[in-house]
Amino acid sequence: MSPDQKPSRKRLMWVGVGGLTVAALLVANGLAARTRHEKAVAAWTETAAMPLVSVFQPQQNVHGDSLRLPAHLEAWSKAPIHARVSGYLKDWKTDIGSQVKAGQILAEIDSPDLDQQVAQTHARLIQEQANARLAETTASRWQNLLASHSVSRQEADEKRSNAAAAKANADAAAADYARLSALEDYKTIRAPFAGTITARNTDIGQLIKADNDSDPELFDIADTHQLRLYVPVPQNYASVIRPGMTAELIVPEHPGQHFSARLIGDSTAVDRRSGTLLAQFVADNPDGALLPGDYAEATLQIPADTHGVSIPASSLIFRAQGTQVAVLDPDNHVHLRDIHIGLDLGERLVIDQGLKPADRVVDNPPDALREGDVVQLADAGGVHAPKA
Repeated sequence: MSPDQKPSRKRLMWVGVGGLTVAALLVANGLAARTRHEKAVAAWTETAAMPLVSVFQPQQNVHGDSLRLPAHLEAWSKAPIHARVSGYLKDWKTDIGSQVKAGQILAEIDSPDLDQQVAQTHARLIQEQANARLAETTASRWQNLLASHSVSRQEADEKRSNAAAAKANADAAAADYARLSALEDYKTIRAPFAGTITARNTDIGQLIKADNDSDPELFDIADTHQLRLYVPVPQNYASVIRPGMTAELIVPEHPGQHFSARLIGDSTAVDRRSGTLLAQFVADNPDGALLPGDYAEATLQIPADTHGVSIPASSLIFRAQGTQVAVLDPDNHVHLRDIHIGLDLGERLVIDQGLKPADRVVDNPPDALREGDVVQLADAGGVHAPKA
């Protein structure tokens, strides 16, 4: 076409229609792409909003378990030794750490006041015994005179009564003398049983006052060939304490070393203040490795229980409805289920009501999890799934 020729109107019309068609196609493609993008974003948002959870199946406690509790050790027998007589400490024979036998002398007290009282009561005893003999002789003579009607019956009866009173006075004097003589024996302080002296709170020349609660004991003695292990068992675990059970204990001064103790009884009552049942075990201590008054950690074996299931404590939900766990149905819908904790073992719990081994329980449930929510599983059933 030469430059002088102009395009026809029809040709121009066809060119305009083609341009509009191309523009329409471009707009349509853009709208379609935007729609697909919006749908993809909506699907991604919906998927991202769906909680991602890990699940596990509860396990039956068929192999038993163990329970660790704080405990303390006490001597099999222990006694603070006080003085029964007043005076001054004359000498002491044993010091702390000494092994003593029953009846062994620990110390001696010099008590001159008591010595004088004993001498005085002994003299009075002799006097009363002499008066009793004289009264008895007089009563016998007056009885003979009564047979010959030389005296009246009234006078004879008076002599007989005087003799009985004199004998009673002699018996009282004898008892008083025996009491003070027994106190004389307490001038020598002896060990009440075989054991170890754990404290000495006196010294030579110290003033000793008898039966004075404000003064400290002279000695402390403890029998440590066996030790009593006291374990306060929480009320929830009281059923664990059974006759014949044993406990394993460790003490801080012997790390890695384990000792054994056997149950000898319990308090059969729960302390209202602490909510615990006090169980008493006995541990043999032939080499003296365990010390009375020591802190210990006791491990009690819990028997197998096929009626309960074990779950981690991280799966619990604490809300106004009480203690719950989140369980998934086959369609991964959440259902909040009430449970009852039979035993609390710290990181793990034994559930005796509300769960079965076939249930799928959510571990570490989100705070926003509600009844009926749909969730997606993270590594469901994989090696990293939490275990009970």
